[in-house]
Amino acid sequence: MAVREFLEIVCAHDCIIISSPEYIRAIPGGLKNAIDWLVSRVEVIGKPIALVHASHRGDDMLASLRLVLSTVSSNFLEHLFLRIPLIGKSPEDAVKFLCLPENESQIRSFLLDLEALVISARA
Repeated sequence: MAVREFLEIVCAHDCIIISSPEYIRAIPGGLKNAIDWLVSRVEVIGKPIALVHASHRGDDMLASLRLVLSTVSSNFLEHLFLRIPLIGKSPEDAVKFLCLPENESQIRSFLLDLEALVISARA
């Protein structure tokens, strides 16, 4: 039931944004299972996928995730990546950090670029 609902959600949206912590320098099992459910399914074929990362570390996991996603989707947007280091910040400090003009600008640019690529993928 949960997998079917997950697939319906993926199908209903124009793109996928993945943000994940690392787990022992690797993709967490839950995320890997979710990606495995999408393999060879119509819900993800050609769907733009982008990554967002909230830590200054995790490069090993990101490299592995990039490899997996480039296999799953022909429209994995490897060049479109947003990294905002929030690790160790309290929720209140994270909100303040995200609201800094330079971070708001970075987030806005990422989303506008993603929107343009989604529109292009639809055409």
